[in-house]
Amino acid sequence: MEIVVLDGYALNPGDLSWDGLKKLGAVTVYDRTAEVEVVKRIGTAEIVFTNKTPITKETLAVCQQLKYIGVLATGYNIVDVLAAKERFIAVTNIPSYGTNAVSQFAIALLMELCHRIGDHSASVLSGDWTNNPDWSYWNYPLIELSGKTMGIIGFGKIGQRTGHIAQALGMKVLANDLDKQPELESETCQYVTQDELFVSADVIVLHCPLFDETRGIINTENIKKMKDGVLIINNSRGQLIVEEDLRDALNSGKVGGAAVDVVSSEPIRLTNPLLEAKNIIITPHISWAPRESRQRLMDIAVDNLACFLTGEKRNVVNR
Repeated sequence: MEIVVLDGYALNPGDLSWDGLKKLGAVTVYDRTAEVEVVKRIGTAEIVFTNKTPITKETLAVCQQLKYIGVLATGYNIVDVLAAKERFIAVTNIPSYGTNAVSQFAIALLMELCHRIGDHSASVLSGDWTNNPDWSYWNYPLIELSGKTMGIIGFGKIGQRTGHIAQALGMKVLANDLDKQPELESETCQYVTQDELFVSADVIVLHCPLFDETRGIINTENIKKMKDGVLIINNSRGQLIVEEDLRDALNSGKVGGAAVDVVSSEPIRLTNPLLEAKNIIITPHISWAPRESRQRLMDIAVDNLACFLTGEKRNVVNR
């Protein structure tokens, strides 16, 4: 069984092992693959894994021997799943591997907005504290979260975990999700409409998938409904935000601060409007990347293929 990994570096830059996959077949791992090289690198392989390298209808028409495409991520929009289904090619994804990591990172982004620890440490290391006439100073407003309200759009496993941490910090949680679970509600956690969330939240966290109805959900019209000085966190999908609108709201002070781990086009382009915004923190899509989280991803990817080879459909997204 010939197995090709088109872009393995992001998952495994050298601190994990491909041995589990190698037990299932002859494995060729490429760190990265340009789109023009996809067909050549797939070659005669029946099994292919991809993270962000697109596998198009045109590729599938050429690589007719393919039987299985494993996406090394939760989102699978980089594969033409309908074309794969027409050719009886199974496409699998990796759900729920990063719940703890992503929720932890959302809180880390919020904490950084509230305390600017990195900036204050850099200030001290550059000599500012040594040369300061006072025993204490701060270069940014500091924010206490206890007693404030967090609105979470998308209250699945990740949103629930983030909400749990927020409640432990003394925050009230307003959740918005089409799939309501009443047993999660309490004195400090209630489901609300999006408009209620926009009006009431001091902090808004995006944990929702990218659908037509969520694309551009952070826009000028909705920002107008929000509290002055609201904080916005996004480590879900960059396209949830109209970046020009968020830039303008940050620069006007309507939005007090934003922290994002994702942008509309990645890697970020120099023309991205958020690079012109005040009070913005941008990280390079690393919420998912702790070693523990990546190891779970690897284990699930191997298990998905092992199940497929025995006739079991596990995490198949195009049944």
